[in-house]
Amino acid sequence: MTNTLSGRFLILTVIFVMLAEVFIFLPSIARFREDYLLARLERAQIASLALLATDGMISEELEEELLRNAEVLNVVLRRDAVRQLILSSDEMPAIAASYDLRDPSAFELMRDAMARLANPEAQVIRVIGEPVREAGLLIEITMPTEPLRMAMIDYGLRILALSAVISIFTAVLLFVAVQRLMVTPIRRLVASMMRYAEAPSDATRIITPQGRVRELRNAEDALQSLQTDLTGALKQRERLAQLGEAVAKISHDLRNMLSVATLVADRLEASEDPTVRRIAPRLVGSLNRAINLTEATLAFGRAEEPAPKLDRVGLRNLVEDVIENERLAADSAQITYACYVPADVSVRADPEQLHRVLSNLVRNARQAIAATGKPGEIRVTGTDGPEAWVIEISDTGPGLPQKAIDHLFQPFHGGARKGGSGLGLAICAELVRGHGGRLELARSGAGGTCFQVILPAGLAA
Repeated sequence: MTNTLSGRFLILTVIFVMLAEVFIFLPSIARFREDYLLARLERAQIASLALLATDGMISEELEEELLRNAEVLNVVLRRDAVRQLILSSDEMPAIAASYDLRDPSAFELMRDAMARLANPEAQVIRVIGEPVREAGLLIEITMPTEPLRMAMIDYGLRILALSAVISIFTAVLLFVAVQRLMVTPIRRLVASMMRYAEAPSDATRIITPQGRVRELRNAEDALQSLQTDLTGALKQRERLAQLGEAVAKISHDLRNMLSVATLVADRLEASEDPTVRRIAPRLVGSLNRAINLTEATLAFGRAEEPAPKLDRVGLRNLVEDVIENERLAADSAQITYACYVPADVSVRADPEQLHRVLSNLVRNARQAIAATGKPGEIRVTGTDGPEAWVIEISDTGPGLPQKAIDHLFQPFHGGARKGGSGLGLAICAELVRGHGGRLELARSGAGGTCFQVILPAGLAA
């Protein structure tokens, strides 16, 4: 009960109604006490007037009966500036308190009522009031408090019982209303969400808004829009996944075909025909670029790169290995390599993935310089900071095209060199992100390009 919306609402309703009744109870019980005392004053006045009408010629038995009917012990009237004891009992106990009802404040009435309920001791009090119909200046009575307190308790219990009935009845009505207006639509909304979650690609499971309450209708409309967009995205993703699988298969077979074509093109370089010998290097270069593109497509087509296996890696040895591989891949005296990495710098990374990142960046730099036909330098530096390791790969090439800068690290939007696809940088950025770091373009222009691989040193902990 307490862990449901309707149950909690029911309990809170009962509590709030009872609190409201408690606030009503204080002025009600004070009013009841005032009316009770005024009624005793009126009865005492009637009894005293009956006695005055007979000039006091009544028996003691009748006088006692008048006092019993008025529920007082004695009556004092002040008429014509004369204070006169009209009725009195034989025995008069000590008076505990006096109350003036001629002009009491609301606070005084509530305070005196609560004090009387809290005091169970039987006492005698004096009550002062104004006579009815101006039959004198003042009327005073003395009376016992026990009948007053019992009447107040009885009235209070009846008020509390009535309050309980009202609160329960109100709570039940509100419970039914909340069930119909809120809980049932919310349950229907949750059931629709669970049904959709079982098969989000099924468009027939998208919720149909039916709520009449504005807030719930807005929630259903928002959920319908979200489910519609999600279903469309899932269908598009499924089509892209199928397309990616087909492209991967095509790239795999195409790579094998291009490898065979490359072997044939290598033999063309030995031809004695000068035209063939002049065209063969260009053909080999084009085939190599096509093979690289298919390999990059296959690498990018994987769902995700495996998580890096972090280990301590000597950065200088790794950079020197990458540079040596590039020298062997393209033996050109016009391009020089420089390694400015201290021998004691070691990073915490996956050596294989970091090797792929640096190889790709150095290869891009080499190809950018080679495309100019001018001499150039590729420089790799590494620094060990307190918060991060920074590896810079800079070159003296022509800089990146503006299209490549605008779509940096986005595949198939143009690469760092003419005819490139941008897959290499996208894969490098993904591998660096897997290490908790980032790949940034530090600068690019006529003076060359510089990329930074930033790895957090916090991984060492």
